[in-house]
Amino acid sequence: MIGRLLNTSSRVSDRIRERFKRRTNLFICRLQQQCELNIEAADALRDYMSKPNKKNAKRVRQLERDADEVRRMLVDELNRTFVTPIDREDIHVLSRAIDDILDDTWSTINEMDILEVEPNKSLKDMVDLISQGAEEIKLAIDRLTDHPGVASKHAVRARGVTNDMETLYAKALADLFDAPKDLEYVATMLKLREIYRHLYHAAGRIGDAANTVEDIVVKFF
Repeated sequence: MIGRLLNTSSRVSDRIRERFKRRTNLFICRLQQQCELNIEAADALRDYMSKPNKKNAKRVRQLERDADEVRRMLVDELNRTFVTPIDREDIHVLSRAIDDILDDTWSTINEMDILEVEPNKSLKDMVDLISQGAEEIKLAIDRLTDHPGVASKHAVRARGVTNDMETLYAKALADLFDAPKDLEYVATMLKLREIYRHLYHAAGRIGDAANTVEDIVVKFF
């Protein structure tokens, strides 16, 4: 009798674990889709920095729309799932941070296109950091389920991008204010400051995503 109860309990536990595994893969899949779109957008922004054109601006706009749709599906699935293997708030916060990275990427390329801002070295260096950060967040989420320790290491690297951006952002602003000033340059300076700010915020979102990944590792793995 006891043996049958133990076997039944074991089978139930196995089914629950399998169900949780499927649920985890569902949300991880959506987060990976968001990350892939982020990487594509960062690549398009890097291309724009080498050769500004409206084609890349339109490409990022479409990627931003696609990412919004993926996030809407994730939120809908989250709302319809009673039990989640990872804290639902963490899933929601991580998804939002990843989405915000692409939003700031879109704001950067959109305003550069509209304001006709020419890329400079500071912008190119900042975009390289965003690209690195997007890659690290993708790797962190790819490793989250099976190799949480490795995921945490990628999160640390992603957070390093945020720290590097703080230094680069401060230097870029200092260079702006140190340059010779006339009326035309002041207008350029104001435009560049706004573009720098978008990239700075994008790096901050990368840091937010990295922190959430580490929180998930601590809580559930």
